This record gives sequence, C-alpha cells and structure tokens, in this order.
Amino acid sequence: MSGFAYRLSGGTATRVDLPRALEDGPDLTWVHLSTNETRAQVYLRDRAGLDAYVVDALTAQETRPRCEAFAHGALLNLRGRSDEEMTSADPLASLRIWAVKGRVFSVTRKRLVAVSDVQKALEGGQVHDPGDLIAAFASAITTDLDPRVAALGDELDDCEERLGETQAFQLRRAVTQVRVAAIGYRRFLDPQRQALTKLAELPGEWLQEDDRAHLLAAADRAARMAEEVEQIRERAALIHETLTDLRAEQLDRRSLLISAVAMIFLPLTFLTGLYGMNVKGLPGSESPYAFDVISLVCVLIAVGVGAWFLRRHWFQE
Repeated sequence: MSGFAYRLSGGTATRVDLPRALEDGPDLTWVHLSTNETRAQVYLRDRAGLDAYVVDALTAQETRPRCEAFAHGALLNLRGRSDEEMTSADPLASLRIWAVKGRVFSVTRKRLVAVSDVQKALEGGQVHDPGDLIAAFASAITTDLDPRVAALGDELDDCEERLGETQAFQLRRAVTQVRVAAIGYRRFLDPQRQALTKLAELPGEWLQEDDRAHLLAAADRAARMAEEVEQIRERAALIHETLTDLRAEQLDRRSLLISAVAMIFLPLTFLTGLYGMNVKGLPGSESPYAFDVISLVCVLIAVGVGAWFLRRHWFQE
C-alpha cells in the first residue's frame, strides 16, 4: 500500500509516515492512499476506525461523482485527470474523499494530477481546515481540466477549417476522436458539478463560508466545462454529418462523370463495333478514305455529345 500523510499544526504542514498520521494533536490530518489493494481497507477500518460503509465507498471498484452526508462527515467522489493511461470510455481517474472535522481521508486507484497541486497548496500555507483541502482539490481538478476541454474545442475548430480538403477519411478520424473524448468528459462533469454544489450546501461547522464559496466557484467552472463539452459533442456530430454529405457528393460527381464518359463512348463503341465485323457489304469498305471518314465521324459524335452535356450543365450540378 502506498500513500502519505500530512499533519497541520499552527499553520505549518508536516509530512509524516502513515502509522504516525492518526496521532492526536494536529489541527488537520490528511491521509492519502494510492492503492487498489485490500490493505487500504484494513488501514481505514482498523487503524483509522472508519465505518464499514465509508470504507467500502472509499475503496469501491467503480464510482461516479457524488456527495453524501454521513453521520458527522461527508463522503465525496470526484473525477480528475491522471498521468497514467486511461481508456476513452473512462478518461478521468476517481478521487474518493471522506471528511470530518480535523481529518480528511482521500483514496485514488490511479495517480491523480491534482494531488501534487494540493500538496503544494498545503505546504504553502493555503490550507487550514478540511473545507480548504476539499476546495483545493476541486479547484485543482477543474483548473487542470479546463485547458483540456478548451483544446478539444480548438481541435474541432481546426477540423471545421479543413472541411474543404480532400482527406475526408483523416478528418473523419480526428472528429471521431474529439467526439469520443467529449463524451467521456461529459459523463463526469455534470455529476461533478452537482456533487460540489451539494457539498457546499451541506450543514456542518467544519465547512466555513469561504470554503463554500470556493466549492461553488469550482462547481460553476465544472458546469461551464460541461456545457462546453456538450457543445463540442454536438458540433462534432454536425461536422461528421457534413463529412458524410461531402463524401456522398463526391461519389455522385464521380458517378456523373463516369456516366458522361460512358454516354460519349456508347455510340462510338457501336460504330467501331459495327465496322469491326469481318463481313462484306459494309459502306466504304473498299474506299481508301473510309478509315479517315469513320474517324472524323467518331470525333464529331464525341464533340456533339460532350457539347450537349455542357449545354445541359451536367458538370456544374
């Protein structure tokens, strides 16, 4: 089991080993576990003395953003970016938090980028209570996700600018990747906003007014990102439909060109086939100028059929 702990006393944060983390005395104790092993359950249940329901929630295999008041504390699940490889269907790593007055327990199964930012905030004296720590987590997660969501919009803008290009297949793949990423983010951003809003509205003396304000600000940013991701998803669907229409239009134009060429060569094929028969009695078969005459007739027919197509504006449609 890997993890670390901080003890905050008199505004000074000290990093300690996990066995010393739960000693009495500090104003705030933060224990962070990064593991998917059952030893985390043993530590949380036997050493920390947490309720079985809380332990199960902190070490569950699958989670979604939510907030739930339990006894004298709050259970919060968030999602943030990880520096480990994630699937397109589940692009964000889970963060499970149990907070009571004076203590915060957090558990992750994947390395969370926001954890290092929260550590810096704690060591820099910006965290004084559990509310500050949770607000720091919410702020770090949304700050890290914001440019990622904006980058999806920029990629989609680039795809829109390239709609007139002929590499429709490559463009379709790029649009699909953006759309899949937007769908993955959308699954968690809106529930995350609801969880942060609910936490900010929970009664409890361990949440100060400034903590609630910071949580609501993070919830507002999550809501804005959820709206932007939804817009990106809709734009990606529209671009995908446009690419499909462009592809169909290209096929129609090529089919039209093939049909026009076939129409031009159809009478020529008939004429050359007719004179290609090895039989007597064909007009001009004995004349030395027959080949020149037939060639001229073929050219005139081809020019005439092509001119008729141009007058009918076949190639402009």
